[in-house]
Amino acid sequence: MLNWRLKMDRRSHEKNVVGMVRSARSQGVPMEGVKTSMEMGITSRRALRDIKNLMGSSLHPSSMKDSKNCDAFFGNRPITKKHAASMASSNTFDTSIAIDVEEYKSAEDLDLPMISEMEEMVNSELKEIEMEDLEEMVPDIDSFDSNNPLAVVDYVDEIYNFYRQTEDLGCVCPNYMSNQLDINEKMRGILIDWLIEVHYKFDLMDETLFLTVNIIDRFLAKQNVVRKKLQLVGVTAMLLACKYEEVNVPVVDDLILISDRAYTRAELLEMERLILNTLQFNMSVLTPYAFMRRFLKAAQSDKKLELMSFFVVELCLVEYKMLKFRPSLLAAAAVYTAQCTLEGFRNWSRTCEMHTRYTEDELLECSKMMVEFHQKAGEGKLTGVHRKYSTFKYGCAAKSEPALFLLDSRI
Repeated sequence: MLNWRLKMDRRSHEKNVVGMVRSARSQGVPMEGVKTSMEMGITSRRALRDIKNLMGSSLHPSSMKDSKNCDAFFGNRPITKKHAASMASSNTFDTSIAIDVEEYKSAEDLDLPMISEMEEMVNSELKEIEMEDLEEMVPDIDSFDSNNPLAVVDYVDEIYNFYRQTEDLGCVCPNYMSNQLDINEKMRGILIDWLIEVHYKFDLMDETLFLTVNIIDRFLAKQNVVRKKLQLVGVTAMLLACKYEEVNVPVVDDLILISDRAYTRAELLEMERLILNTLQFNMSVLTPYAFMRRFLKAAQSDKKLELMSFFVVELCLVEYKMLKFRPSLLAAAAVYTAQCTLEGFRNWSRTCEMHTRYTEDELLECSKMMVEFHQKAGEGKLTGVHRKYSTFKYGCAAKSEPALFLLDSRI
């Protein structure tokens, strides 16, 4: 039954083609080289595109008397049923093939992207591919700590993303000293320079020093202090920082002794209560130290680069004007300045840029100020950091030549 239907369809198709060719020949249209499906020995049905090619080869525009009919046939629009019926009724062209077009849209009606839009799409895709390639080229700085539970490799990225979002909470207004009536920024510098020496003599952790300075600034930003009590504020801030960071905390009597017995035990404990209430017991704040370790790891630092970086950033603790920079920027600029100091040229790798999220141009302003501090570290009265980092314990980092070529660099 199926074979019989296929044969009937094939015979019907062959009759249509033969009738079309005969009709064209009767009108004088040359049909040289045109054969029917029976003559060519083709048993399958001809595709629609082959029929169109056949019509194009047999019906030449030169054979049409009416130019309008020629335009209708060879125009941009295909011949629909309606158009074929109108042509058949006018007897102007009897050999047209009616193509059933359900919906026709011109090129102008189609919602196609412009060439410029396509180029922008391609360029954006290429940029995304390039960024993916760059990220793949950046080495994984945490791969060596995958077996170290203290490195929390699985969460370290999320931790530092949180640090970035909350680091401003521990910052103070860079102009807070204008609200103080009896002290100024120079007195603050003298206090911190002295505390750096105290920190060195007690052999405390680095985190303790940075937290001590942060507590002092946050307290002075909210509370007016007379100059007689400024040293008491500094000693008490160090006591609080030791309780938060250290395992072995210095006793109160040692702190009173190192301040030349200028204050009593009761005064120190009273100041401790005042500072904690003023800061609402918030000791968990971010300092440049939290970012220094991560950025040094990204820079693949050795001991020499580490000591140079801490020397530079501790110089900034004494300077009041450095409060305008965020902790993460201070840490990144310190590592960058230390690299330039040791290498003798500008050095900021793709890995450092990705992990610090700061470009070289963004660090240059802060780095220039650090170079100036390094240049003048051994001069004047505030030389505590210079003396500390001139010892063999700290690699004599202070004796290195400052990266003066950065001062000539343009932002």
